[in-house]
Amino acid sequence: MKQSRALTIANGQLVTAQGMRRGAVRLVDGRVAEMGDIRPSEGDQVHDAKGMVVAPGLVDLGVFAIDKPAFHFGGITRAALMPDQAPPLDLPSRVAHVSKSGKPDFWVHPLAAGTRGLIGREIAEIALMCEAGAKGIATGRAWVADAGVMLRLLQYAAMLDLPVVAHAEDAALVGGAVATSGEIATRRGLPSAPAEAEAIALARDIALAEMARARIHFRQVTTRRGLDLVRDAKSRGVSVTAGVTPAHFMLSDLATVDFRTFARLSPPLRCEEDRQAVRNAIADGTIDVISSGHDPRGPEDKRLPFSDAEPGMAGAETLLAMVLTLVRDELIDLPRAFDLVSTTPARILGVEAGRLTRGLEADIALVDPDKPWVVQSERMEATAGNTPFDGQPTQGRVVALFKGGVRIDR
Repeated sequence: MKQSRALTIANGQLVTAQGMRRGAVRLVDGRVAEMGDIRPSEGDQVHDAKGMVVAPGLVDLGVFAIDKPAFHFGGITRAALMPDQAPPLDLPSRVAHVSKSGKPDFWVHPLAAGTRGLIGREIAEIALMCEAGAKGIATGRAWVADAGVMLRLLQYAAMLDLPVVAHAEDAALVGGAVATSGEIATRRGLPSAPAEAEAIALARDIALAEMARARIHFRQVTTRRGLDLVRDAKSRGVSVTAGVTPAHFMLSDLATVDFRTFARLSPPLRCEEDRQAVRNAIADGTIDVISSGHDPRGPEDKRLPFSDAEPGMAGAETLLAMVLTLVRDELIDLPRAFDLVSTTPARILGVEAGRLTRGLEADIALVDPDKPWVVQSERMEATAGNTPFDGQPTQGRVVALFKGGVRIDR
């Protein structure tokens, strides 16, 4: 997609690093040319935002499937794809293919497998995959149990200045667990693992990242103890960032009492105390990224007993609406919301997007933050509607989306 004519989006509420401001943004040759109190130039195409929020397109850090209709519905213009594919992204040719797969109206940023086959034993061809288009390295859905392998992986990543996206659960403690140890799991007879499995994994990997002087991003940190470890590491200057998905600040393990497999997630839902700790961590800046964790699963994976169902949720369409609940709850403001879903993910990946800044790519979402709608799994754009928010009334919808200055049909 190539922008053939300059476009001015006028009469909007612009999301900027300095806060909200009323004005317009002008897009030329696929880039942001001007913004603020400006008027359209002669010959410009003009789009009246009608007072809607004009924000950067969302950058979704760590998805498991590329589902363009769902991403476009949710205002997502770029996504970092996890290496857990069939086959896994552990070869340069696979990375190169994936990096081109979403164009022209969607950018896919592959995360290269840190180890061959994601088995955790042998380092993959990281440098070659970086040359092929990988924007980071990931351990996948699993924890790398061998500390020596993880240290070498972090050292290679540091040399290449690539972030390592890590899963934080001690595999030996988790085993085949599907729930967090506690009253709910005990009453329902579900195989469970202690919440401390997350903190133990975090403590080791933070120490290794500090030794290697590497950048490490934990895709999901969901417990109070884990968040305290991240907070402490940041205070020491460790290059660590932390993410979470909306399920872990919206829901607790109470959502599993009726064995709804749409609430079968990895990591599993936590207790209410941990949910509140996640919300506090979003407010104080310990959490840097909120991502969708988009992982659509059909009936063959979800219409099973809870312990047999596959983990995952279709999260792309509900990501923005769930983050906007934090704004309505006055936990964060609107610029901070888009820092979590756009600016910081783009910075971690090293891509020229995620902000309304002159010279950056013109990926723009027009958002009506008050538009009401009801999440309905049967009507979702995703290939499967396995959302734990099924039936939930919410607010906030993308009303128009632009990729490189060109409007996307939605």
